[in-house]
Amino acid sequence: PASTPILAAGLLFSIVFILRSLRVRNPVLELGMFRNVTFTFSNIAALINYSSTYALSYLLSLYLQYLKGLNPQQAGLILSIQPIVMAIFSPLAGWLSDRVEPRIVASIGMSIITVCLALLSGINQQSQLSLIIAVLFTLGLGFALFSSPNTNAVMSSVDRGLYGVASAVLGTMRFIGQVLSMMVVMLISSTIIGRAEIIPEKYPMLMLSIKTSLQVYVFLCFIGILASLARGRVRKLSYN
Repeated sequence: PASTPILAAGLLFSIVFILRSLRVRNPVLELGMFRNVTFTFSNIAALINYSSTYALSYLLSLYLQYLKGLNPQQAGLILSIQPIVMAIFSPLAGWLSDRVEPRIVASIGMSIITVCLALLSGINQQSQLSLIIAVLFTLGLGFALFSSPNTNAVMSSVDRGLYGVASAVLGTMRFIGQVLSMMVVMLISSTIIGRAEIIPEKYPMLMLSIKTSLQVYVFLCFIGILASLARGRVRKLSYN
């Protein structure tokens, strides 16, 4: 495939970057930060979270428009429920993570996300819209309980002087997770549907690709719960 040389070059430059960072006095990325278990597993949990949820809006938009017959405005209105709920509850989740261990709050959030994805993986063309709306509402709560406390855990595990680097690492995990999430969808869709136009005769295959993608995401989220729990108590690690 045409992308193979690009992937190989990316892997090569990543190895060179890591080796170079280990040798210079003031590296762009302080790899010693990853000795901190809390920092490392919090970033892994973020990577898994975005890998298993970023493409959800894309999948549900296809489901709502093709399989449920909604127009783009109606589908967008339903999909907006999740980010609205997340925006409402995120400040509360952040406040809660200052008083309860972030790993506990974030792990509860990841567990809620896992259950919601499991419910969505069981939908079909006859499923009620009320079920989708209820799951999206609960999913927004799960995102809020995970995202703010997880960010809190990352930033609280390093000294103030490393806040910028820690934030950049977390942002990188988010970006990589988003790419991986779409990669899963594209791989499954191309395998099941291929390059065929999505017409009514292809709807069963579309439904199968959506369900299969969601099942993969459920598995990833389960691993994410383990990573979230494995981070331990928040503790700072400083570097000279």
